[in-house]
Amino acid sequence: MASGAIFSSLRRRRSPSLEAFLAPVDLTDVALVQTLVSVASGLVSCFSGRSFFFQRKNSRALIRKVEVLHLLLEYLRDNGTNIPMAGSVCLKELYLLLYRSKILFDYCAQSSKLWFLLQNHSISGHFHDLNKEISTLLDVFPIKDVQLSDDIREQIELLQKQSRRAKLFIDKNDDELRTEFLSYLDEFENGRVPDSAQLRSFFMMKLQILHPRSCRTEIESLEEQIINHEGDVELTVTVLNGLVALTRYSRFLLFGFEEDEIELENRNQIKKLKRLITQEIAETFVTIPKDFYCPISLDLMKDPVIISTGQTYDRSSISRWLEEGHCTCPKTGQMLAHTKLVPNRALKNLILKFCTAHGIPPDPSEVVDVVPDTFSMASPSKAALEANQATTMLLILHLEKGSQTAQTIAAREIRLLSKTGKENRAFIAEAGAIPCLRKLLSSPNAVAQENSVTALLNLSIYEKNKSRIIDEEGCLESIIDVLRLGHTTEARENAAATLFSLSAVHGYKKRIADKAWAIEALAQLLQEGNLRGKKDAVTALFNLSTHTDNCVRMVEAGAITALVGALGTDGVAEEAAGSLALIVRQPIGAKAVVKEEEAVSGLMGMMRCGTARGKENAVAALLELCRSGGAAATEKVVRVPALAGLLQTLLFTGTKRARRKAASLARVFHRCEDAALHYGGLGVGYAYAGNSATSRDTTFVGDVSVPMSMSVPVL
Repeated sequence: MASGAIFSSLRRRRSPSLEAFLAPVDLTDVALVQTLVSVASGLVSCFSGRSFFFQRKNSRALIRKVEVLHLLLEYLRDNGTNIPMAGSVCLKELYLLLYRSKILFDYCAQSSKLWFLLQNHSISGHFHDLNKEISTLLDVFPIKDVQLSDDIREQIELLQKQSRRAKLFIDKNDDELRTEFLSYLDEFENGRVPDSAQLRSFFMMKLQILHPRSCRTEIESLEEQIINHEGDVELTVTVLNGLVALTRYSRFLLFGFEEDEIELENRNQIKKLKRLITQEIAETFVTIPKDFYCPISLDLMKDPVIISTGQTYDRSSISRWLEEGHCTCPKTGQMLAHTKLVPNRALKNLILKFCTAHGIPPDPSEVVDVVPDTFSMASPSKAALEANQATTMLLILHLEKGSQTAQTIAAREIRLLSKTGKENRAFIAEAGAIPCLRKLLSSPNAVAQENSVTALLNLSIYEKNKSRIIDEEGCLESIIDVLRLGHTTEARENAAATLFSLSAVHGYKKRIADKAWAIEALAQLLQEGNLRGKKDAVTALFNLSTHTDNCVRMVEAGAITALVGALGTDGVAEEAAGSLALIVRQPIGAKAVVKEEEAVSGLMGMMRCGTARGKENAVAALLELCRSGGAAATEKVVRVPALAGLLQTLLFTGTKRARRKAASLARVFHRCEDAALHYGGLGVGYAYAGNSATSRDTTFVGDVSVPMSMSVPVL
């Protein structure tokens, strides 16, 4: 039987029906023959006389065999020939053989030239396997017991002899092209740039890749195979990465940067539409197995680990549980023998394969390493690095001096290159890309602007590049302008994410906040953006609020109103409450929050229905509001009737940090005469929490809980 690797690879693309892999069991001989005639006829009509670019001899030989079998089947159908039991069994096997032949032909028709070339030996083997199956089938088929005409019998016997003599055939010319393709990779591996004339001859004359669009299709096909790679070819992911880099370099070397601008815009829109449709389909129709969810967070697990009781949790969730001082299994309540976390690699692979098979995309707000990207999992080879560096030099040259279309294409390619590892991010910046990208931020071309700001976002993930971006004259201001007035939603969102990335350096937080419109634009995005935009904005605002000197700017810029409004929005409420907890530590911040009518009720709502982390931040914000806001703020909090019960519940069921904050808030109440009358019963709660009755807790930024997974997205 033919290897299942190529068929599984094609199933990922086309998903043929189950009938392709199950022999019919309930059909009469007449119905079975009629079905086989239909299948064989479809094969002959689609592929007879068709010439594939590669595997010409193997494909012609197989289709000729199918044509002879088609004649046999038509004769059996038209003459109502009686078929013995052994013949019926053979016909059912022929049904499977014909369908596998169709899959192989479809694969040959759909695969890109370069990917097909790389699999030359493997695909030749699949053709040979099918030929052997035909030979075996004809040996078993009871020809002597079936009434056939002389010419049909003669053709079947001739086919039988040919099939027995057939040997594995690997086309010499195809194999030489494959060797030549890999030799160019060796050139880069040895630190040499391949000769441009040879590359031109290989791609344009030998492979007939004659324009940039077809070359771009080849690159995308190779990248798709890297993502879907399951070890079904002999080439490693590292080698495939190098071949992608080689092909990308050749694309710009041979075809330049002039591409139809309408096509460029359409390609950008199609990609966005595909991403939206894929996400919608995944969310609407795919039922994710319950074992893939973390029992703590109820989210799809990204890094499943096993604890001593044998239960599996997401690493971030169980780590947080253990850090809070728990020594039991959250699901079973058993005491933990130890706190060692063992990676559940089998389950992780199942989750990744399930997501790939069903087109479930990672959350764009998550860092790319959360759902491992095969590009970043494999260490880049020297050849890939050398090819990418050569490509980068071409790209930057056209960023500086090319036409508007060339600059747009170059920015897009730098965006893509900057996704693939710190080595590329470092070299792209060192080669001088940042000043060129900064100029494109003000481009009237929406695609150019979007790709430029996203490229800067990807570059900023590499720590040394943060200073290059922040110190580039006018770059920070241009990023803020895109955040305010960007041509597309994605450009504005990525500008916010870039500010978040840059603000990871403490010394840059005040520089960013002091820039005109920075906080105002983030606040506006938090209020008016979609969920992803709100996430980008709130994480940036949280980072900026951790610098105490930014409190006045946060108040003046209207960030308080935006943060209070975000308390009721899932996905951003935790960070919003954390930001407010930091801002209200200063009297000016506390007074601004007190003036917001929905502030206290929003924080109360989080204490009632929020996540464990959200409850921590909400009670911390209320505590700091009472401490820094004076009597008026304390009275406003104390007057809320529901607070007593919420604090009581939190003191018994909250996390360690939440209990500590709740106990401190209870002590604040006890120092108020009015609070003592209404909430005296809270004494039991904070005593249970095990906190000493100090006059005031020392509070640090670390006391505000933020998502462990908060990091910069790679786009």
